[in-house]
Amino acid sequence: MGKSCIKSLLLLAVCVVVAACGKEADVKTLKMAHSLDQTHPVHKAIVFMSDRLESISGGKMKIDIYPGGQLGDERELMELLQIGSLAMTKVSSSPMEGFVPAMKVFNIPYVFRDNEHFWRVLNSAEGEKLLLSGDSVNLRGLGYFDAGSRSFYTTDTPVHSPEDLKGLKIRVQQSQTALRMVQALGGSGTPISWGELYTALSQGVVDGAENNPPSFYTSKHYEVSKFYTLNEHTYVPDIVLISSYIWNHLSAQQQQWLQQAMDEAVVYERKLWAESTAEALAAVEAAGVTVIRPDKKPFMERVEPMHESYKGTELYDLIQTFKAM
Repeated sequence: MGKSCIKSLLLLAVCVVVAACGKEADVKTLKMAHSLDQTHPVHKAIVFMSDRLESISGGKMKIDIYPGGQLGDERELMELLQIGSLAMTKVSSSPMEGFVPAMKVFNIPYVFRDNEHFWRVLNSAEGEKLLLSGDSVNLRGLGYFDAGSRSFYTTDTPVHSPEDLKGLKIRVQQSQTALRMVQALGGSGTPISWGELYTALSQGVVDGAENNPPSFYTSKHYEVSKFYTLNEHTYVPDIVLISSYIWNHLSAQQQQWLQQAMDEAVVYERKLWAESTAEALAAVEAAGVTVIRPDKKPFMERVEPMHESYKGTELYDLIQTFKAM
């Protein structure tokens, strides 16, 4: 049986179960899919959330998890949520900007000074408002997961300052804001799919990329990229989403159980993420990668014009609100 056939059958199974779940009086089963492998801290946190939900609800609710992109990529999964054919997913906030323009704020560099500032914002009333802003397009946010800070890594050129990025082709996600960010910092942004990036780095199609330490390590990109610059230009959280259609068909008690499980999973995931970040940095250094810890001020100064370019928009007001916290 071909891969496309298997995927179609899985999708059909999900649709059938989701459609039938309203008829189950005893157990409410929510189907969740994501694109990460089962060793990833976020997947482990989702399993924790599932276990907690079953415990909190006394076995009356549970989550069935489909990891590893079995049911599609992030955009496809969000579209399944929008039509109510899938209950939940985990996505990066980067592709979310295609559905919720305000999510662009996470791809704008140096809105957040450091990790403490980042979580102060996410836990604020403004952070919660942004989380729920996808409700209007049937993508209700349940919580933020830590995905660390994104930094540059390069194959041959060490990056100590923005000037070192000049002339370098840097892979970015499919995001116009990410493209502008790299350009503002002096490089040339090149969108390439995550699955093709290792080959692109090894063959010189791009000179580098940007991501968090655990992803740099687990992707094995450190095998071909020998310089990692912890300039921490963006903090791009992962977001756990539920279909607004599914959410609105849960009882108030079921919503409370699910939200409690989510809130506990957020705390658990942040701990896992901190541990995996430390482990990843130690591992890549042991493998011969030069980890550079630059002065971030020159990078911050280079992107101020980008911040100002949003003046007169709601996004500019959001940037200023976040920076002031």
